[in-house]
Amino acid sequence: MEKVNLISISLSIGSYSNFVNTIISSAKEKKPYYTCIANVHMLVEAYRNKSFANVISNANIITPDGRPLAWALRLLYGIRQDRVAGMDLLPDLLSAASTENLSVYFYGGTEEILDRTKSFVKIRYPNLKVVGTYSPPFRLPTKDEEDAVIQKIENSKASLVFVVLGCPKQERWMGAVHERLNAVLVGIGGALPVVIGVHKRAPKWMQTAGLEWLFRLIQEPRRLFKRYAITNTWFLFLLLREYYRSRFYKL
Repeated sequence: MEKVNLISISLSIGSYSNFVNTIISSAKEKKPYYTCIANVHMLVEAYRNKSFANVISNANIITPDGRPLAWALRLLYGIRQDRVAGMDLLPDLLSAASTENLSVYFYGGTEEILDRTKSFVKIRYPNLKVVGTYSPPFRLPTKDEEDAVIQKIENSKASLVFVVLGCPKQERWMGAVHERLNAVLVGIGGALPVVIGVHKRAPKWMQTAGLEWLFRLIQEPRRLFKRYAITNTWFLFLLLREYYRSRFYKL
C-alpha cells in the first residue's frame, strides 16, 4: 500500500476496505508481515525515539487509527483518508478470517482477557478457528522462553496473530519476531478489551469529533492522564510546526 510521511511515521493510505483486503490477502499467502495501528501516542513515541520510529517505518501497513491523524493528512496534504481504527478493524478481520477459513492466534493480554476473548469468539464467530492464545509474563522473557513461544505460534499454523501488548511494546515485539513467523501480525493493543465488552467504546458522536481519547481518559484517568497530557500537547505542537513549515516553503 502507498504510504505518506506524517511527522515521524509513514501512514498507509487507501480505503478502509483496501486495508482489510490487503491484510487478509497477505494472511492467505502466509507472509511474514506486520501491521501497526497508529494513533497520536504512537506518532509522538516515534518522534521521541528513533529506534522505535524505525520499527514503525519497517511495518508493512501503518493504519491511521486516531481521527486526528486522518485530519492531519488532510491539513498537510489534502488527503481525505478513512480512519482505520483497531476497534473497527479487529472485528472485521475476525469476520473475514472466519469466512476465508483462516486460523488466528491471540498473543498478549491477561489470562482473564484471553478467556473472555475465546468465549466472545465462540459466540460471535462460531466458525472461526482460534488455534492458540498465550499470556506472556509481565517480566522480560528469557531467550529460551521467547524462542519456545515463537515456535509454538509457528507450529499452530496461524495465518493471523493478534498482538495485545500495548504501544510501544507490541510494535517492538512484532518488529523483532515477524520474520520468524509465516503469519500476519496485527498489533491491536487496547482494541481487544473494547471489542469483547470489557470496556465501553465512545459514542459515535465522540468518535466523529475525534474525542474518543477523552472517553477513554474518563474511564481510566489515573493510567491515561499523564500520557494524554503529554502526547496530545506534543502532537499539536508538531502538527502546527509542520503546517507552518509547509506553508513557508511554498511561499
